[in-house]
Amino acid sequence: MNNVQQAQSAEMKVIARIRTDFASKFGVPRQSGLVEELQATVVFEPEYRVAEAVRGLEGFSHIWLIWQFSQAVRENWSPTVRPPRLGGNTRMGVFATRSPYRPNAIGLSSVRLERVELDPALGPVLHVAGADLMDGTPIFDIKPYLPYADSHPDAVGGFTGNQRPQELEVVFPQALLEQVPQERRAALTSVLAQDPRPSYQRDPERVYGLGFAGLNVRFTVADGVLTVKEITPLNE
Repeated sequence: MNNVQQAQSAEMKVIARIRTDFASKFGVPRQSGLVEELQATVVFEPEYRVAEAVRGLEGFSHIWLIWQFSQAVRENWSPTVRPPRLGGNTRMGVFATRSPYRPNAIGLSSVRLERVELDPALGPVLHVAGADLMDGTPIFDIKPYLPYADSHPDAVGGFTGNQRPQELEVVFPQALLEQVPQERRAALTSVLAQDPRPSYQRDPERVYGLGFAGLNVRFTVADGVLTVKEITPLNE
């Protein structure tokens, strides 16, 4: 096999998996950093549970995660996709978007590094905030975020604009909110405010179910207001 053939069939090794509160991709924030309250841990695969491999990482406030859209792997690809930011009706070039449906189902996320824990059984565990990944997502690589090189305050956001998406007002009855562990309440409320619905679904009568932290959170959305209707254990 020559160098060109090797490059066309390059192998990626899974070095870690992330543990988050999202059992499925529904409700996962559309970008990293949108919900800073979300807590997650990066657990290395046995082969990479080496403390020396993360030496010095604790000095960085943010890191890059390079990962796989494990629920979107497919053999074929399309040169255009329908970004949710444009309502799901307008097609843009796949390389002008962060859609998971791409030739290589690879994602890139910048997350805040809270701390590095040396667990007796799991080795180095990274505690992070603001991740936009579902539970169990394979991680291919981890790199430090470099403010002097990675931050571009004057960057232009193309068709997405430079503004955060408008958030929904969340109505969360106190009796239902109390069914959520206290340390998860702020994160769940922020996730709901991001509007988890697919962009093409706008039926105000429809009841949606979001799996979060072992709970099935059922809600409706009408006129910019999301109302939580019911919370049950996820396995019911």
